Amino acid sequence: MSESINTLDELLNDPMIQLVMARDHVRPAELRLLLEKARDRPADDSRVASASVPPAHMVARSCLKQWLHR
Repeated sequence: MSESINTLDELLNDPMIQLVMARDHVRPAELRLLLEKARDRPADDSRVASASVPPAHMVARSCLKQWLHR
C-alpha cells in the first residue's frame, strides 16, 4: 500500500474505484460536487448539533422490552 496522499482526481481515476462507483451507480461529477459542498459548508453548521435520530445504542435500549416480549 502506498504511503502517499492521493488527490481526488487520482482516486476518481483509479480503476478499482471506478468499478465500485459503477456498481453503485455513482457518477464522478456528482461525487465531486457532494465533496465540494461538504468542504465549503461552514464548520459550525447547526444541523450537525441537532441530529433528529438518536444513536443506535439508545434506540436498542429503548426497544429492548419490545424484543423480549415476543
